[in-house]
Amino acid sequence: MVSTKAYEMASKQRDISVAEFFEKNRHLLGFDNTRKALLTTVKEAVDNSLDACEEADIIPEIVVEVIDMGDDRFRIIVEDNGPGIVKSQIPKIFAKLLYGSKFHRLKQSRGQQGIGISASVMYAQLTTGRPAKILSKVGPDKPAHYYELKIDTARNKPQILKDEKGENENSHGTRVEIDLEGTYVKGKQSIDQYLKQTAIVNPHVNITYVNPKAEQIIFPRVTDKMPRQPIEIKPHPAGVELGILLKMLSATSFRTLQAFLTNEFSRVGSGTAKQICEKALIPPSTIPRRIKRGDAEKLINAIKKTKIITPPTECISPIGQELLEKGLRKEINAEYYCAVTRKPSVYRGNPFQVEVAIAYGGDQTAEGSVNLLRFANRVPLLYQQSACSIFRSVADTNWRPYGLSQSNGSLPQGPVTIAVHIASVWVPFTSESKEAIAHYPEIISELKLALQEAGRKLKKYTVKKRRVKEELKKRSFIEKYIPHVADGLREILDLKRIEVSSVEKILKQMLEKKRGKLDKVGFDPSENPDYDEEFARIGSIGRDDEKKQEQEEAWENAKADDSEENEQKKEEKDQKENKQEAKTKKE
Repeated sequence: MVSTKAYEMASKQRDISVAEFFEKNRHLLGFDNTRKALLTTVKEAVDNSLDACEEADIIPEIVVEVIDMGDDRFRIIVEDNGPGIVKSQIPKIFAKLLYGSKFHRLKQSRGQQGIGISASVMYAQLTTGRPAKILSKVGPDKPAHYYELKIDTARNKPQILKDEKGENENSHGTRVEIDLEGTYVKGKQSIDQYLKQTAIVNPHVNITYVNPKAEQIIFPRVTDKMPRQPIEIKPHPAGVELGILLKMLSATSFRTLQAFLTNEFSRVGSGTAKQICEKALIPPSTIPRRIKRGDAEKLINAIKKTKIITPPTECISPIGQELLEKGLRKEINAEYYCAVTRKPSVYRGNPFQVEVAIAYGGDQTAEGSVNLLRFANRVPLLYQQSACSIFRSVADTNWRPYGLSQSNGSLPQGPVTIAVHIASVWVPFTSESKEAIAHYPEIISELKLALQEAGRKLKKYTVKKRRVKEELKKRSFIEKYIPHVADGLREILDLKRIEVSSVEKILKQMLEKKRGKLDKVGFDPSENPDYDEEFARIGSIGRDDEKKQEQEEAWENAKADDSEENEQKKEEKDQKENKQEAKTKKE
């Protein structure tokens, strides 16, 4: 009887397609509620467009249109002027999960996993049953190709419903059209806010956006200069793990260990390769494929003991202090700005660079926590703030010496906006939805150092502001008695009344000369020519509406948790019933 049950259980076991897995667990991809799903779809399409344009060295022109079709249904259209997509690749890129060109290379890009846009197509298919419509053209003398696609989730393969030549007025580019279930709202986690922040950290892009209310908003580019093109690098030996090394050794085409180390890794020359071989007690002429686990472990230990130059940094392209500060000036009318770009660093062999900008005072409210803007590889991170290492680093930094009040373990308080950007060949996100960055010690250390450096710049200004305020207070006391002193001098020196005003003027000049000229500090709205009030209002809502949105999001998250808990309880109940049934049959 037991044997029969084992065969019965074995007959039910089968492979699980990655598409089927994410179909059931779409919350892992950022589709856990309708509001977030709408934003995620726009984000994935825009990120792909920006990556394609930058890789082809084309100044990006992107059009985003969100059409309200009623009954919580929306049509999202994203069109770009990128290089286009080769016909044979269109179905795989848009209708196959875990397919792409960026996963296996060490080079900064927005996309990483080959999941994003195909996950949006799958979500649209689940909620509306409609296919994604793709139109792409690779050149002025080439035809445009039009596809209507769905995903065969059981096999994770494209299901082509229509394949024909299309019409595209542009000489090259791609147009994506997806119908899905969603909710459109304004606020901190809206499409409007995402596009606005994208424009801040991508000053070379021009975005034309039509929202569901048919209002056109243009985010104009502020520079025609393209960001520096990152160059792909090979992995650095400092970050390689035993299993990866064994995989590389078995797959290499090089015939000696020395040649393998020199050609498969960055920053390893022939001299460094010989040092590693000597410390591992393995001859440099050893054939890599014959190296077993024990010797591979010796190589790992030898690499750790060998001094190797840090990875090259041309694989990453930071925003830069000047442009990051300029982006902040456009969004926030403050009285003081500063920015910091740290030198590149490494985690697990992956180069990364941290940038921080601060806007202090001005129109910003002094009540509540600071406004924290998070970015990774020029992409805004709008969700899961408290789960992100950027948030933890800001909260764990002591801001009191820099002139801000702060409770232990929380964000500082005051009229401040802090923008933090991480650029890396591989940003370690906490999940496939790419909403929060993992807590690697090397990353947190660099974040804190960048925040402290920016904090010291802020401190210079706040200290100067306090001193000027104190000095003005002292001078006001002295200036109050100047008219009385002038009257006294008039009586002593028998001056005419008309000369009293000249005496007062001279006394004030003597005061300024003695106490020194004061630096100009404080907020002057006219001193920031970059500030765009209309731009700043995009996506913003009232404080009450913002609180309401936060409550709704918390409720939706709790609902999702309850749903998962109920499903788990149901599974446990089914397992108990199956055990009871098996026990009864045995008896």
